Order: sequence, then structure tokens, then C-alpha cells
Amino acid sequence: MENRIININPNILGGTPVFYGTRVPIKNLFDYLETGESIDEFLNDFEGVHKDQVVKVLEMSPKLIQTSTAILNENFA
Repeated sequence: MENRIININPNILGGTPVFYGTRVPIKNLFDYLETGESIDEFLNDFEGVHKDQVVKVLEMSPKLIQTSTAILNENFA
């Protein structure tokens, strides 16, 4: 498997961020977790996604949120 975790391609779901090598939106993972479902349930439902991809996305999420917040703040200044 490649080291890439997230793919953003305008030809795949209109550029929605997906797990690399799949058409599974990253948002689906957070939707599952938000409703109390486990990572294992997510992985069972989306067999193309690997556990190491999920772990990396979760590890990256604080930085992604911080970066997104900075970008939004710049746009409002």
C-alpha cells in the first residue's frame, strides 16, 4: 500500500476527500464515530479502507482542524 492516506481528485466524487485507493469519503469515518459506531464497524462496512489509513486520518485530524481554522480566520480578516 502507498503512503498516501487521502486523495482529492475532481474526477472522484467531485473532489471530495476520500481514503486513497477508494471512493470512501473521509467524512464517512467521522459520521460513524459521531454516532457512536466503532472503527471496526466502519472498516467492516468499507472493506477497501485499511485500519492504518483510519489511524493516520485520526492522528492528522487535529492538525487539519487547526489549519482549516487558520484559513477561515484569514478569510474573515
